[in-house]
Amino acid sequence: MAIVQVAQRVIDLDRAEAFYASFLRQAPAARFVPPGLVLFNPDGVRLLLDDKAPSALIYFTVDDIDATVERLRAVGVEITSEPHIIFQHADDRIGPAGHDEWMAFFTDSEGNTVGLVEHRPSA
Repeated sequence: MAIVQVAQRVIDLDRAEAFYASFLRQAPAARFVPPGLVLFNPDGVRLLLDDKAPSALIYFTVDDIDATVERLRAVGVEITSEPHIIFQHADDRIGPAGHDEWMAFFTDSEGNTVGLVEHRPSA
């Protein structure tokens, strides 16, 4: 079993589409108007932007959390939590063993909190 899609609440579909196209650095995979849906497909898990969906807390993996936070900050995105270590993976149950899990959080164009995750080798 695998996750195929996550829905995220939007208020302004065009604004949210532009925000996520810039953040994900990809064009939408599909747009359906009506009813007013936009889908992205980052790494095979669809992100559905939908004005009827509830807000979800979505976490995206990034290669460089510090650079991603600075890129978002440079275009005026509110960073609500700076990059910090959450925990160290002692085994492979929920992440790569011997790595620290770093997280940061920001607010998207629709007021949703979004998480960033990077796995760095432990010092």
